[in-house]
Amino acid sequence: MTPTRTPVRRPARQLLAASVGNAVEWYDWYAYTFLATYIAGQIFPKGSGNSLVPLLSTFAVFAVGFFMRPVGGLLMGAIADRHGRRAALTVTILLMGGSSLLVGLTPTYATAGVLAPVILVAARLLQGLSVGGEFAASTTFLVESAGPGRRGLFSSFQYVSTTAGQLAASGIAAALVASLGTGQMEGWGWRVPFVLGAVLSLVGFWIRRGAQETLPDIGSGTGQPRPGLFDALRRHPRESLLICGITAGGTLAYYTWTSYLPTYAELNAGLTKADALLASTLSLAFFALLQPLGGVLSDRYGRKPLLLFFGLGFAVLSVPLLRSIGGFGTLLLAQCAGMVLLTGFTSISAAVNAEMFPARVRAAGIGFPYSLTVALFGGTAPYVGTLFKDMGHPGLFPWYVSALCLVSSVVYLRLPESAHKELER
Repeated sequence: MTPTRTPVRRPARQLLAASVGNAVEWYDWYAYTFLATYIAGQIFPKGSGNSLVPLLSTFAVFAVGFFMRPVGGLLMGAIADRHGRRAALTVTILLMGGSSLLVGLTPTYATAGVLAPVILVAARLLQGLSVGGEFAASTTFLVESAGPGRRGLFSSFQYVSTTAGQLAASGIAAALVASLGTGQMEGWGWRVPFVLGAVLSLVGFWIRRGAQETLPDIGSGTGQPRPGLFDALRRHPRESLLICGITAGGTLAYYTWTSYLPTYAELNAGLTKADALLASTLSLAFFALLQPLGGVLSDRYGRKPLLLFFGLGFAVLSVPLLRSIGGFGTLLLAQCAGMVLLTGFTSISAAVNAEMFPARVRAAGIGFPYSLTVALFGGTAPYVGTLFKDMGHPGLFPWYVSALCLVSSVVYLRLPESAHKELER
């Protein structure tokens, strides 16, 4: 029997369930990034006299990005394929809420000794597991919830909500720093965003509980067993490799333009931290507004034109855009120009990925190769950029971005157009 699913009755509710939950997930994730300086002073103090502390500090920074996100993509994707998208979305948001609360309640090193960094590392590992699984489950859920001719539009809200979470974390952190003294921030102020994140996770959980399941009824009267953990990789190796190729240039450009560019401007153009962060915030807000436009254009004209607009645009313009940065104005222009190009990838990546796999293995098929590629190329972007600077060749980094986007463009050229095909059930 062919699996079928009930048509989505309330697509707006589905969109809200995916977007609000995803925004909360990324708020919790980015809150740590913005408050890391305060956390380090309390959990990883200098001169603690214990050799384990700097080791655990390093592990906390790198383990999640380079290990737990692919694991989360595989495990949570498998849950979504075996037990339903809604079940996976419920698990990811509760996991993120619990780990965020754990960060907020982590004792200081002065109170608990080496146990403090151990608890923090565990919390960050759980957050990485949750974030890796969130993309697999929420993108699948979004695309499957879309009506005919609207998959690109629904897909675009993945990065609308991701950016909203990032901006919320930045804004709340900035407000606390501005309103509290240094002593209060170091004492208890840094904990507030994480406790708030745990509360917001409960709100997201409540919204997601009322969402409609989009997975066809597999494994119950259809004659098809539930998929195994590695079924997607084993049965669809070509599609898994294609997701790596599609994502490599996109994730490098995304993390460069949304996360690393303020640091790049400080290191290579002498901008102040305040100016660099202001330009980044303004460009992120602009970026969020562009996403639905990209999704609508892809539904009308196809996915490939937008992907090629992104890939070839970055291949040609990465070097001149990054070299043009010399002050606040040129940084803001370079960031906004990059955001326009980047929209060709981010607004439709969820749809492009979901359209490659049948429903039976869609979430796990997306989750593992996507998260692994993000870890390899996106998560290492700041490190590679800083490494080139330390080696005395900062001008190589723009060429690195350009080259990888060119490689992805070759993949885009060979992709079949999927915008106007039925989503495989």
